[in-house]
Amino acid sequence: MAISHLAGLAEARNLAHRFRKPLSFLTAAVSLAVAASGAQAQSNWPQRPVTMIVSQSAGASPDVFARLISEKLHQAIGQPVIVENKPGAGNAIGAQAAARATPDGHTFFFATSAALTMNPFLMKNLPYDPMKDFVPVALVTRSHQVLITNPSFPAKSLKELIEVTKKEPGKYSIAIDGPRNLSGVIVRILKAKAGIDIVEVPYTNIPGSLQDVVAGRVPMGMFSLSVADAQIRAGAVRAIAGASALGMSSMPEVETVAKTFPGFDYLGWFMIMAPAKTPDAIIDQMHRAVASVMKDPALIAAAPKLGFDLDPKGIGSREDAGTFLKAQMNLWDATTKQLGLLPE
Repeated sequence: MAISHLAGLAEARNLAHRFRKPLSFLTAAVSLAVAASGAQAQSNWPQRPVTMIVSQSAGASPDVFARLISEKLHQAIGQPVIVENKPGAGNAIGAQAAARATPDGHTFFFATSAALTMNPFLMKNLPYDPMKDFVPVALVTRSHQVLITNPSFPAKSLKELIEVTKKEPGKYSIAIDGPRNLSGVIVRILKAKAGIDIVEVPYTNIPGSLQDVVAGRVPMGMFSLSVADAQIRAGAVRAIAGASALGMSSMPEVETVAKTFPGFDYLGWFMIMAPAKTPDAIIDQMHRAVASVMKDPALIAAAPKLGFDLDPKGIGSREDAGTFLKAQMNLWDATTKQLGLLPE
């Protein structure tokens, strides 16, 4: 029995030795087939319609611009690019949906500055991590914030506005979109730097707040240029200063807050992001497609009408977008700490 048992072990070893090499070849062949399949899927991208998640309401300026870009991308990549609106919770609903999407290059996020760089410092239990759950594809446009007043307000420059409000602290009020939203934070940091006391009046109805400034019920406001542009051009309100140090290309005559307070530089912006783990090859293809369509004359003409600025040098590289995002994260980290704002 013992001899028979040993013979059986020897035969088993011989069989294992005979089949080891073929099995290793089979494993390698399967691995190569899987890799080739993945590479083919990337080279054939996109294989079906692509979804662009927009965390803002349909009809808003960001949505309109995202749809214009998506229409041009359809021509560039050969598949429809469908805008899917998922507004709510300060952009968090749309951002979460994009973060959880399958990273196969068929879902992208038309991300707002609020979703990526404000929410992490202002919202508790954020259901996504901007730096871990997404990869930058391209910074596509900037959205300026502008300080406006009713034409009857006794100041035509930021310097004069500071002088007027310092003479009578607490007398004047300013319309904002909320104390923890973009315009509200910009106003608070401006008040801190200027040493002025202006009463903040938060609105959920932004068009209504603009009308209150036009009517003089609130003497001043901080608005996105996309919201205030028409009223500024009509003379219904006066543009005092832009919050971005870059200045507004569509209104170069309007001074910047940075002229009075060097280094002051706040603005909204939009960046196309891909879910983390999306193949680099696909992100590169999408970046090239976006770079191409952002040179389209129709998009270039439409941007300022919607209150957006495009970089005349183009969108830059993927690395440029990543560097910009990190700088904005640092800015909002420092700003919220300076103002004592904690996540809620």
